[in-house]
Amino acid sequence: MNAKVHPLTRPLILDAASRFVPKPFKVYTQRDLDQIAPLAKLSDEQRFEMKVVSSVLPFRVNQYVIDQLIDWSRVPDDPIFQLTFPQRGMLLPEHYERVAALLADGADKAAVDAAIADVRLELNPHPADQMEMNMPRDEHGNRLEGMQHKYRETVLFFPSQGQTCHSYCSFCFRWAQFVGDKELKIASSEAGTLHAYLRAHTEVTDVLFTGGDPMVMKTRHLREYLEPLLTPEFEHVRTIRIGTKALSFWPFRFLGAEDAEELMMLLERLVAAGKHVALMAHYNHWKELETGPAQAAIKRVRATGVVIRGQGPLIAHINDDPEVWARLWQTQVRLGIVPYYMFVERDTGARNYFEVPLVRAWEIYREAMQRVSGLGRTARGPSMSASPGKVEIQGVTEVAGEKVIALRFIQGRNPDWVQRPFFAKYDEQATWLNHLKPAFGDEKWFWEDEYAAMRDG
Repeated sequence: MNAKVHPLTRPLILDAASRFVPKPFKVYTQRDLDQIAPLAKLSDEQRFEMKVVSSVLPFRVNQYVIDQLIDWSRVPDDPIFQLTFPQRGMLLPEHYERVAALLADGADKAAVDAAIADVRLELNPHPADQMEMNMPRDEHGNRLEGMQHKYRETVLFFPSQGQTCHSYCSFCFRWAQFVGDKELKIASSEAGTLHAYLRAHTEVTDVLFTGGDPMVMKTRHLREYLEPLLTPEFEHVRTIRIGTKALSFWPFRFLGAEDAEELMMLLERLVAAGKHVALMAHYNHWKELETGPAQAAIKRVRATGVVIRGQGPLIAHINDDPEVWARLWQTQVRLGIVPYYMFVERDTGARNYFEVPLVRAWEIYREAMQRVSGLGRTARGPSMSASPGKVEIQGVTEVAGEKVIALRFIQGRNPDWVQRPFFAKYDEQATWLNHLKPAFGDEKWFWEDEYAAMRDG
């Protein structure tokens, strides 16, 4: 169906796109490492290290990232190179040595695959009880694949056509989606399953389409999931969110793609029907926002009435610097993007390489906030997406003579936990919620018994 478009909107959209000639999408994976021309400047040892790490963790990068986002004169320290290319430190030494020895000795495929599978299982492939506690069930008690329902108002859906990305982030907490193991993958191609679940759960106001990246899908597939939500029976679904890195890694999805115009019309139709449509754009560095295609894509998306919200984790080697975050948020505000979240690197995958202590994360957040205006201070964080809920580090303070870390739930498995402050003993080394201990001699967190009952239930 054709969307009804405001007469002033279409020229704005076309103007942003018309300056960019459609480009072919060229991608490289682990088996193509030797074909990436700039890597020839690296040593044989560095290239072998990449081969080892990319045997365990997923690797995928496209020509746009290589040509326009990476400063090859700064490699390996360039932040976008660190964001997309494997580094030796991403594996623990014992994991690296085990796989490297097998590859160097020319071990048979079965032995290599077995070692890789063992290592992956030790990397906590599904953190925060995603597989145990988040998967909803139908009226017969059968688990519904490709969905998560952790918080009362929000359902996550993983469309099977969107379970890859234009490039992979090396820190990705959903890395297990991309390694080819069906036992680790969350996905569904059944739009009907999603719609049936939403009919039965009118408490749900928000649906988040995630992956992977739903924007790798053809628009016709995206429409199959989204258009039915415009019918009266889904009036309770007020917000449609789409998690994506495409604005960074392949802005031509919104400019020169074969069905880019069709995608814009779909987004406009959703907005015109009264849905709040939010593109949850993942940004890790201000460099991702500064190319011509990136800014044109942002302009084109905003012209549809879609709100773009920027989010991403604080990660070592890439953005663990308040100046980087301040410039990121300042640039987002200038381009009309709403700064939304600063996350803490999750306890999965290459977390040993990327994690930043919680106290230092809060210091970076605080110093960055001091450098931006009120419009840039909409970003919440640092936030841990832990199993009980999203826990925000609010600061370091002293209460009754004890130095503590102040915390609160931004979101929780029990909505009653939200906004309730609680305190942890001061710990400069802690990088995740399970490293913290309750302050003031308390044996448990206020939510701990209830959460344990949820897990056991």
